[in-house]
Amino acid sequence: MMVGDPLDFQRIADAYRTFCFGVIDVVASMVPIVKPQAAFFEQIGPAGMAVLAQVIQYATDRGLMVILDGKRNDIGTTATAYAEAYLGRSPASPWGADALTVSPYLGEDSLDPFVQIAAKRDSGVFILVKTSNPGGGRFQDLLAEGRPLYQHVAQLVEQSAIRTLGQGGYGAAGGVVGATYPSQLAELRAQMPHCWFLVPGYGAQGAGAADVAGAFDQHGLGAIVNNSRGIIFAHLRPEYRDRFGDARWQDAVEAATVEMIAQLRDATPAGRLTE
Repeated sequence: MMVGDPLDFQRIADAYRTFCFGVIDVVASMVPIVKPQAAFFEQIGPAGMAVLAQVIQYATDRGLMVILDGKRNDIGTTATAYAEAYLGRSPASPWGADALTVSPYLGEDSLDPFVQIAAKRDSGVFILVKTSNPGGGRFQDLLAEGRPLYQHVAQLVEQSAIRTLGQGGYGAAGGVVGATYPSQLAELRAQMPHCWFLVPGYGAQGAGAADVAGAFDQHGLGAIVNNSRGIIFAHLRPEYRDRFGDARWQDAVEAATVEMIAQLRDATPAGRLTE
């Protein structure tokens, strides 16, 4: 069989489905949201994209909300097409995601279609503000009119959130703000009081519960803390490898999820939700 044979891709896609469904089965009773990364499904072509749709539907059927991490954007009708494709539970959109990650680099007119459609369909967009990767500061920290660029993006996202406020005081536009920059995370929470935060960088990228405390509001709301590799590959972590091994990988997923919940409860305002 040649490398790249469609049968290879189908078998990989089938394995993705089994694995993702297995993760969802474990975490569905413990977390509110899952975030599939579109790139890994796109990497294996049409078979992978079919499985992505199945994973989104399976998570929804299990009572979870789904953030599709696709980092899409463009201008005009193309931006509208992306938003129409991904945002809103089926049948509002063919993909049925509750939210989508979006890049702000093209400016306000590229973001408006996403925000408008998200508000119309009771969904949301998470716009990159201050990302968790080490190279993010190359552009995000550049000074413009005396302030770093990420603060200008934050101002725009906050304005979009205010225009789409819901009953809970948060809008349809949120920000992606990395846990690896805790001081900026707290700074941006003050600057963006009406925005949900999607907070990557927890776990494998080095951030812990204390680092994400500033993402929450005083009531313990407003932040979605993302832990990907630290949960789905928990059986490879030293503290779980000998205890569970490959055969009990789902038990490791459960243990890592329980551990993270406890850490967030003890070290962040989210603990107030259980009082």
